[in-house]
Amino acid sequence: MNARPQDIYARTQVNTAHPGELTLMLYNGCLKFMKQAREHLENKNIEARNTNIKRALDIIEELQATLNMQYDISRNLFSLYAFIKDKLIEANMRMSKESIQIAYDMTEELRDTWAQALKQVKTQGAK
Repeated sequence: MNARPQDIYARTQVNTAHPGELTLMLYNGCLKFMKQAREHLENKNIEARNTNIKRALDIIEELQATLNMQYDISRNLFSLYAFIKDKLIEANMRMSKESIQIAYDMTEELRDTWAQALKQVKTQGAK
């Protein structure tokens, strides 16, 4: 079977990305799956909602697994990720638009903060 050009491009991006960029990609993927889950929740497509929430949960768990727990910030992030996971599970079980929106908003804020930090690191590295 031939791979689609989009898949090849995405795989190349992941394989050549800096670890900080990989984290940004994870955040973006998580947000994409949450958005799709919210749409499927509204359309009452239970299977698709569940699939997308599971994908978002997988990403959050990967983000948790990569934390270096020696640092306070890592422990704080771990707690935030746990809260996001709880909200996603709640959204899935109770079909709660509010819970998925809370998870989305928190993840979006974390992503935006990460993107800003990554930008600053790149700017400082260029000097």
